[in-house]
Amino acid sequence: MLATLATWLHKRPRVRLAALLTAPVFWLVVAYLGSLGSLLLTAFFTIDTFTGDVIRKFNFGNFEELFTNPSYRNVVFRTLGIAISVTLICTLLATPMAFYMAKVATPRAQKIFVALMLTPLWASYLVKIYAWRTMLEPNSGVIDWLFGPIGIHSPGFGFAGIVIGLSYLWLPYMILPVYAGLERLPNSLLDASGDLGARNFYTFRKVIVPIIFPSVVAGSMFTFSLSLGDYITAQIIGGKLQMLGNVVYQNYSLNLPFAATMSAVPILIMGIYLWTVRRTGALNNI
Repeated sequence: MLATLATWLHKRPRVRLAALLTAPVFWLVVAYLGSLGSLLLTAFFTIDTFTGDVIRKFNFGNFEELFTNPSYRNVVFRTLGIAISVTLICTLLATPMAFYMAKVATPRAQKIFVALMLTPLWASYLVKIYAWRTMLEPNSGVIDWLFGPIGIHSPGFGFAGIVIGLSYLWLPYMILPVYAGLERLPNSLLDASGDLGARNFYTFRKVIVPIIFPSVVAGSMFTFSLSLGDYITAQIIGGKLQMLGNVVYQNYSLNLPFAATMSAVPILIMGIYLWTVRRTGALNNI
C-alpha cells in the first residue's frame, strides 16, 4: 500500500508540494497571522469604562489617544531611541569582535571565542537581567563597589541601564551574522588592498564594510525588533521609565483595545525599517 501511495505521489508533484506545505502554511495563516490580525483588529474597538466590556464598534479613538497624549508619544520615542542605541552599540562592539574571531584568531581560538560569545545565551533571561540589577544598583551595586573609589559610579536605573542591559542581552545576535559574513570575506581581498597601498581604515571602509553590511542588517533586525518589544528589562532595571511593552502589559487586562493599539506601533516601525533596508538592497544578499 505504501508503495502504491509513493508511486501515486511521484506522478503528481503538485499534490506532493501541497501535502508538504499544508501544515506550515496552516500554522502561518491561522496560528500566526490569524492571531496577529485579530489583535490588530481589536485596536479599532473601544471599551466600556463602566463594565470593562469590549465594544466592537469600528473607530480610531485609540489611535487618536496615542498620538495626542504626550505621555504615550514620549513612550514611543523613548522606546525607539533605546532600540536605536542598542543596535548601534551592538554593531560597534560586534564588528571588531567578529573580525578578530574570523580573520585574526587561530582555528582553535575561534572555537573558544564562539563558545564564549554564546555564553550569555546559556543563562535564563531573568537571571541575566537581575545580575545587571545587582551591578547597577546605586551606592551598593558592584560597579559602585569596584569603581566608586576612583570616581566612577553606576548610571543607576533608567535609560542608560536599559540600554546597557539590552545591549548585553542581544549582542550575540549581532556577532553571529557579522562573524558569518566576515568568514565569507576572502583574505586575498585584504591582501590585495594592502599590496595596493591602502591604509587600514580605507580597507575597512571600502572593502570590509560593503561586504558585511547585509550581515549587520540581519543582526540589526534582531537587536532592533527585540529591543522594541522588550518590557521585562525596563521593569527590572528601568526605574520609573516605561517602554512600549510595559504600556501593552499594563493595559492588556484593563483596556485590551488600547493595548492592541500600542502593539501596532512596533509592528509599524519594523515595517518601515524593513522597507527602508529593502530599498538599499541589503536584503538581497542575506
